[in-house]
Amino acid sequence: MRRRPQRLGTAIGAIQARLAPPDLLADVQRHWTAAAGDQVAAEAWPDTERGGEVTVRCRSAVWAAELTMLAGELLEGLNERLPRERQVSALKFTAAPKRGPQR
Repeated sequence: MRRRPQRLGTAIGAIQARLAPPDLLADVQRHWTAAAGDQVAAEAWPDTERGGEVTVRCRSAVWAAELTMLAGELLEGLNERLPRERQVSALKFTAAPKRGPQR
């Protein structure tokens, strides 16, 4: 019996879920664009996590300041997409433009 074809996005998502490291930062990075939006994701990316607090690196201090004011909304958007047992407790934004996301 043959299986029905799947949408490419669905198939890739399933592969990503199996291959991603089993930690909170990997989950946050996987959901960042959906939670933050394309424009924000192009300027800022989750870089580190410690004790539930995720540090987001921003291309400029202006972006870091703006996103600090939107931290509550971004945190809510992320946590809606994460399993209940894996929630982000806080977001910290820093201007660190030298390193970019691995794309």
